[in-house]
Amino acid sequence: MPRRAKKRLPARVRQPLEAPARPDELWSMDFMHDTLWHGKRFRTLNVFDEGVREALAIEVGTSLPAERVIRVLERLKINRGPPRQIRADNGPEFISAKLEAWCEAEAVKLHHIL
Repeated sequence: MPRRAKKRLPARVRQPLEAPARPDELWSMDFMHDTLWHGKRFRTLNVFDEGVREALAIEVGTSLPAERVIRVLERLKINRGPPRQIRADNGPEFISAKLEAWCEAEAVKLHHIL
């Protein structure tokens, strides 16, 4: 079978990681994973407010696609309002067109770290 070509990410400008002084200006998102005692894997989506260093949401599941990430962000938007910027890595859930469309609709800048 032919090898699949690696998906090329768009070129991004390097920017320093700075924490804002006020809450709800910059949220960061990342995934963690672990294994249960019987071998089943699970992931957690962690959403943090960088301004006050507060964990806003921890979503646990075996599958966390972009739609579920958006659902968590919608729930946070209802409780706290949308942030000005979201920082995330280049994971497939974070570079999806659905998340980019949600950020554009909510006027949230999506900043990918390298």
